[in-house]
Amino acid sequence: MPKLSATIVAYNNYSDIQAALASIEKHTDKSVSKKIYIVDNGASVSNEMERRKFIRFVNQFDDAEYINAHRNLGFGKGHNYVLPFIDSTYHAIINPDILLEHDALKAITDYLDKNPDVGMCIPNITDQSGERLSVYREELTVFDMFVRMFCKGLFKKRQARHTMQYQNYSEPFQVPFGQGSFLVIRTDLLKELNGFDDRFFMYLEDADLCKRVNQKSKLMYLPDATVIHKWEQGSHKDKTLFKYHLQSMRYYFKKWGIKIR
Repeated sequence: MPKLSATIVAYNNYSDIQAALASIEKHTDKSVSKKIYIVDNGASVSNEMERRKFIRFVNQFDDAEYINAHRNLGFGKGHNYVLPFIDSTYHAIINPDILLEHDALKAITDYLDKNPDVGMCIPNITDQSGERLSVYREELTVFDMFVRMFCKGLFKKRQARHTMQYQNYSEPFQVPFGQGSFLVIRTDLLKELNGFDDRFFMYLEDADLCKRVNQKSKLMYLPDATVIHKWEQGSHKDKTLFKYHLQSMRYYFKKWGIKIR
């Protein structure tokens, strides 16, 4: 049984995943036994040559496996695809555009080994220049979501509070909502929660998972682990993604109750 399993969900972004996988293999201590699953939501006839080349790359690593989902399952359902057969102590949810320059995974699994009351961890997530990203948030409200999507130039103090800018990031602290670009959760807890709620096709499934984790355990920020995220914020640029974001907001607040402020 590997100590760590992980999923990366692909959708026409093989080059990003090659870089992510190579960085994980390079920087993760060999003492951490692992199994990394690449679940492909975007395989099609039009990219068949690229896909085959990518599979050959994945097959270089004994602890990586390519899985063709044959359709676009969405983010949460794509990660849930491996839930029935993972057999590990911890499971990592990793975005395709993540890069490791240090051994973040061992730092996180060591922390979880020593803190059985913690169910899930999120590391220090930075951009490529080393600036910490605003991926740690307070409980979601309709007002905060509206401001972030439509009024980014306004309510600066409110936005700073919502994105936890006043926290001491040199120490671990509990996070109500950590962006799902890099999360490491206890596998038994993930299975108990039945993974992501796959009624979210895309966006806010991570907020929902974090809320459910915090109801049973704790999601903790861990400063001793750092990863790089090439954050593109697609829903702010693409009308279809923006529609998915609005649909997810509607479902999230229907599920958990509308919290205005």
